[in-house]
Amino acid sequence: MQTVIIVIHLMLVLGLIGTVLLQKSEGGGLGVGGGGGGGFMSSRGTANLLTRTTAIMAAGFFVTSLLLGWLATYNRKPTSILPTAVPTQQAPGTPAPPVSQGGGILDSLRQSDQQQQNQPPAAPAPPQSQ
Repeated sequence: MQTVIIVIHLMLVLGLIGTVLLQKSEGGGLGVGGGGGGGFMSSRGTANLLTRTTAIMAAGFFVTSLLLGWLATYNRKPTSILPTAVPTQQAPGTPAPPVSQGGGILDSLRQSDQQQQNQPPAAPAPPQSQ
């Protein structure tokens, strides 16, 4: 279903581009506006036909765009931004297990913190004069 709508959508896109490029430039900015006389239709009739064709193709483009957007969200299942796995909690007061046993800088800082906590506080030193 979606493939058929995409093919129709692409055909409308190409047709819309073609009809817009066939229309006469009213501003004449490049000086290449169609102005040849003669043909099976008058210039006014051709302009009306191209304008109507452009409007019909634009409406079809709009409808197929809406259908494709609706089909894209039709089969999508809602997802949660929160993790589904519940993290395990530790009992209060128990230390967390070490993250790595490699002896990195965090481990050495943790060991120096523990050593400082185990030492009794030193008595305040008297101020020294210079």
